[in-house]
Amino acid sequence: MPSFKSHIVSFVLRYSRKKAFASPENLKRWIAAARKTEDHHPPASLHQRFDIQTRTVDGFPVYEIAPRGDEQKRILYLHGGAYVFEITPYHWHLIADMADRLGHGITVPIYPIAPEHDFHAMFGMVGDVYRQMLDETEAEDIVFMGDSAGGNMAVVLTMMAAEEGLPLPSRHVLISPGLDMSLSNPDLFEAERNDPWLGIPGGLEAIRMYSAGIDRSDWHISPIYGDLSVLPKTLLLTGSRDLLTPDNLIFAQKAREAGVEVDVVHEEGMFHAWPLIDMPESRRARQHIVTFLGESRSPVRQDRETRFQAPSAEAAE
Repeated sequence: MPSFKSHIVSFVLRYSRKKAFASPENLKRWIAAARKTEDHHPPASLHQRFDIQTRTVDGFPVYEIAPRGDEQKRILYLHGGAYVFEITPYHWHLIADMADRLGHGITVPIYPIAPEHDFHAMFGMVGDVYRQMLDETEAEDIVFMGDSAGGNMAVVLTMMAAEEGLPLPSRHVLISPGLDMSLSNPDLFEAERNDPWLGIPGGLEAIRMYSAGIDRSDWHISPIYGDLSVLPKTLLLTGSRDLLTPDNLIFAQKAREAGVEVDVVHEEGMFHAWPLIDMPESRRARQHIVTFLGESRSPVRQDRETRFQAPSAEAAE
């Protein structure tokens, strides 16, 4: 049974954030408002806990959270936000929790977002970030992790790397990913009614803004239609009240048929990107991720769960 807190969060989302996705016009208004307040910098509390370095790639910031001890593994974290919203404190606290519990280094690109930029700028930048990671770290020690739009980017980036002949990451962790951006599955209309966060009209507008005219059924936009056989072992987390879940379950089936090992966490009653919000279901989801990626050489830190507030109307996807 979903927790009491998850019901509160769902209520807040339905009467705040879901409005952004109710229409193209609403999404544009929310983007304009977000640009006045967005701040990609890690919260001060993270700087107190971790060694965080900043560099630029293609003119955009990249944050590096140093690994603990002599750990060699690295995570490339691609944040969500419908390709149009910036990284939020919710993302940063999830990233910090993973760094703390796994001991891995984490690379966080603040990639260009739409409508100011498009698909080509986004993947040009994150592709360069990955190539630089490969100069320093063996591909077998690299994990791609992403939520929502970032989950889409993780899969597309792996497919693009395979096409280019680059070494591929060892694992994927996909949190409520958007894997079929055609949004053509008729089951989505029922899913949209049950989703307290996402909506089809605003979602289609976000895709239009970033897709650079590429057809929505092209694998560069909707990786479910690409060569899934190139993908690494994958953990996919999706909730029963997420608009994207019907396509996520189809993706998992197709990937398995292509020979990919896919572990699915399908959390009953959960909405889009729930592992970002502190509540019992989130803590379970995070433990799934830690277990999937393997324990670090130091004991898993169960005593430093980060506490968050329920998302406000301004909280990004």
